Amino acid sequence: MSTLLPPPAEIAKIPVDWVEERSGLISFGKFMLFRNVPKDISWLQTLGSALITVFILQATTGIVLAMYYQPDPDTAWNTIKFITDDATLGWLVRGMHKWGSSVMVVLLFLHMGRTFLFGAYKYPREMTWITGAIIFILVMGMSFTGYLLVFDERAYWATVVGVNINGTAPILGPTLSYILMVGPEISTHTLSRFYALHMLVLPSAIGGLIALHLWLVIRLGVTSPPWSRMQSNEGDV
Repeated sequence: MSTLLPPPAEIAKIPVDWVEERSGLISFGKFMLFRNVPKDISWLQTLGSALITVFILQATTGIVLAMYYQPDPDTAWNTIKFITDDATLGWLVRGMHKWGSSVMVVLLFLHMGRTFLFGAYKYPREMTWITGAIIFILVMGMSFTGYLLVFDERAYWATVVGVNINGTAPILGPTLSYILMVGPEISTHTLSRFYALHMLVLPSAIGGLIALHLWLVIRLGVTSPPWSRMQSNEGDV
């Protein structure tokens, strides 16, 4: 006596239904991916998605680089040289991380410019604009802290200039400069602090703000171009 098995499609749905029943992730994913969008949007509305892609790339390559890097003035440059010259595909990973940081800054600048020119910072999207502005500041901090990690002469003196510029700010400037350098000059502790900020503090803050920013965009939708006659608050790219 043979037992009839359910169709393969039904078998494949079993783990999906199991995850959905216990977490709701499947319906949430459908909500994220399948939404109505205005008909007159363009490629300019995809700059945010491009930024998320670059951030994921930066996080991934950063994790790989962290497996080899040693935040010590005596060994930092040697580990960078080892990654570039000897590690398997190290030159590619380091190059992707280095140029990816520049790409992220450029995309972020274009994304904020598009948002401003389209008037997407106005009611009810003020919080979306504020979170994006904070992300911009944190990305600048990522670039600044990452520059010192190479620890060659150019990175050293560029960091000295940058910290001194911050130190000229009124009231909090000198305190901020002292906190960044962990003393009156760049030392082992400075490199360790920059490494911790670059690898742990700033990426975590950026990731959390990106999640909040993305939720606000999904909730409030994307604005049509200013020359459009459409008035739609649904969807996003």
